[in-house]
Amino acid sequence: MQRIRLRYTKRGRLRFTSHRDFQRAFERALRRAEVPMAYSAGFTPHPKVSYANAAPTGTGSEAEYLEIALSEHRDPDTLRELLDESLPTGLDITEAVEARTSGLADRLTASVWELRLEGVRVEDAEKAVEAFLASDSVEVRRKTKNGVRTFDARGAVADLQAGPSQPDRPGVEPCAILRLVVRHVTPAVRPDDVLSGLHAVADLAPPVPAAVTRLAQGLFDEESGTVTDPLALDREAVPAASPTAVGTASP
Repeated sequence: MQRIRLRYTKRGRLRFTSHRDFQRAFERALRRAEVPMAYSAGFTPHPKVSYANAAPTGTGSEAEYLEIALSEHRDPDTLRELLDESLPTGLDITEAVEARTSGLADRLTASVWELRLEGVRVEDAEKAVEAFLASDSVEVRRKTKNGVRTFDARGAVADLQAGPSQPDRPGVEPCAILRLVVRHVTPAVRPDDVLSGLHAVADLAPPVPAAVTRLAQGLFDEESGTVTDPLALDREAVPAASPTAVGTASP
């Protein structure tokens, strides 16, 4: 059985796709691309697909990950092209590597987010960020299926910076951009929780909902403060020699 790890995106209007909607679209793409999937055992076999830390509905992402198990060997690059062609534009498969190590989910310990705050001045965002980072804890409330939950949004934030947007379209006024690095903890701290925290400590309230995009996710390096590529270990790992090749090798 071969395992392939995929990186995919949620762009444009497809950022409103729920995780369940993506699962259905991806399984249809597997059938269209005639991918030789491995299936689970039992009365209702299903293709072996492992999803890892999906972004919340309504947020864009450049760095979503999943792993599939195949019953026959396939070239990862060819597989990526076939699947990408079978998915709608916006749900794009950007990378495929053969899994040569274990623990992909364990390497997703932090995310880098970009939050575009239309109608917010950079100076106001900078002051709010300064107040947030100066706080030992920032309690926020979120409604869950089990009721309203209160938790600290500050502890999970490894870095938070404010800066100006770049003019990307004629007639669009510059606005504040937040760059957020947040550790994956329990309970999970999401970008909207950090926005709630900025409102709590500095009364920062964007007039329109923030446009949120995950730029990266991976293992958080405490020393450098960066988020590393979770597929790097698989790319760098040396493929194991097949038993046949080992048995026929020259002395």
